[in-house]
This record gives sequence, C-alpha cells and structure tokens, in this order.
Amino acid sequence: MSFLSRLFEGNKKTKKSFAEKLKYIFTGSDIDEEFYEELEYCLLSSDISSQTCDAILESLREEIKSQKIKKTDDAKDALKGIMISILNRSQPSEVKTPAVIMVVGVNGVGKTTAIGKIANKLTSEGKKVLIAAGDTFRAAASSQLEVWAERAKVKIIKSAEGADPGAVVFDAIASAKAKGCDYLIVDTAGRLHNKANLMEELKKISRIVEREYPEAEYHKALVIDATTGQNALSQVKFFDEAVGITDLIVTKLDGTAKGGFVLSIASDYEVPIRYIGVGEGIDDLLPFSSKDFVDSII
Repeated sequence: MSFLSRLFEGNKKTKKSFAEKLKYIFTGSDIDEEFYEELEYCLLSSDISSQTCDAILESLREEIKSQKIKKTDDAKDALKGIMISILNRSQPSEVKTPAVIMVVGVNGVGKTTAIGKIANKLTSEGKKVLIAAGDTFRAAASSQLEVWAERAKVKIIKSAEGADPGAVVFDAIASAKAKGCDYLIVDTAGRLHNKANLMEELKKISRIVEREYPEAEYHKALVIDATTGQNALSQVKFFDEAVGITDLIVTKLDGTAKGGFVLSIASDYEVPIRYIGVGEGIDDLLPFSSKDFVDSII
C-alpha cells in the first residue's frame, strides 16, 4: 500500500465524519450566514477547538471576500488552503546526526509502539539506532520495548525495574558513542499521578544528555493519542512547559473521528508534528504532511 493510500485509509473515520457533514454545506447555494453557522457546527463537532474554529471562519470570510466567491462549493478549496496554512505554521526540522530523541507522554498513548516504529523507519533508511529503556517505573516496560527493538533489529540498553533512569541513559550515551550510532532513542516513564517527580526525572535525563552528549542534536518528542481529541491539548501544554517539546507524534489516528484536533494543536502551539500513526503495522507511522493530511480528511 502506498504512502498516501495508508494515510487515506488511516484517516477514513475522520474523513467520513467530516466529509459527510461538509457535503451538505458545500452544495452550490449562495454563501450566507447560515453557511458559516453550519460550517462552524461541522468544525466544532470534528473536535476542532472553538478558538481555532473562530480563526478558520474569520480567515475564510476574508478569503471569500477577497476572491469574490459567491457559491458555497467554490469555497471548499479556500477552506483547505486555510487549514494547510495553519498546519504549516511550524515544520519539523531536518535532523542532523548524531541525534538523541527523548520520547515523552502519559501512559497508554503508544510511546513504546512509536519508538519501535521510529527505530524501524530509521534503520530502513540505513541509520544505526540504539534504544534506551528509560521507563524503569512501569512493570514490564523494558520487556515490551525489547520486543519492539527486536522487531526493528536494533540494540537496547536496559536495567532492572526501579533502577535510576538517568543511569540507564548515561550508559546508553556511552554505548551510542562507542558504537557510532546515528540515533539514540530514549523511552521515559509516563506516570502523571506524581507530576513533580516525573518532571524532575525528565529534567535530570535532559541534563545528562546535554552534559554527556553535547555534540548530539537533542529532540524532545511528545506522543499524544488522537482518540483523546482536544484533551491532548493539556498534555502538550504540560510537557512543553516542563521540558520544551520540539516535536509531536500523533498516534491512533485510524481509531478516531477526532482528527480535527490536530488543527487546534497547530493553531495553539508552535510545535511541529513529525509523525502520525495510522495503523498497528510497524510501517504505519508516517511523516506528517499538512497538505496530505487535509486532503485525507476533506
């Protein structure tokens, strides 16, 4: 299955929800206030925040006026252009190696799976990858990550449950340097019942990376679950304030009709989306493209 086919298949729930509502709005009738009201309802019910919805509608009004658009069916391309523009506000940078990617996020969002898929993608591109099992808090976290490491055919540095995550990362950095790895991917704990401890742990890992591996480009990727919709926005805020997020990975888009919340993230936070997960297969983590994403839901 081609890249675009996997994207369109993965987003079919959002597309079905969104496109079916839109087809009753873009009917070729004259543009009036009822058109804007119906479009507002459509956007909000697709899990786009009210703030982002207002910004989209305001831009669309201006676009329709400037282009002298009279009929609703001629406004669809203008709407797509506005959405693409919002998603393009922040683009993921090209990663220079050696690189360290610290992966963060709450429990259950798919961090372990995302790490395995990223490792597989990078190795398929000829990169040398090492994984550090820095989640020593959750039972069986290391063993689950080890399964994904085996699938991706990469080495993993791990320790016993309850060990100091910083020590694991310290050892992993030494190993990555010795082996000449292009990428070191660091898993982290996802517990939030004690936020202060978790944040201190992440900050400690960051200090170790910056001190022991200053020549590496350092990325902090937040994994969020698309099925939670707008609730993921608070997670972006929380982790960004704590460690400074550089990239987003959106998982489980294939399992939700709430894909519209991606627009809210792009509108409210200037953090680029690097990957989206559209299936359970090891190849179902795709590089994010604003245009392809919008085309896949409208």
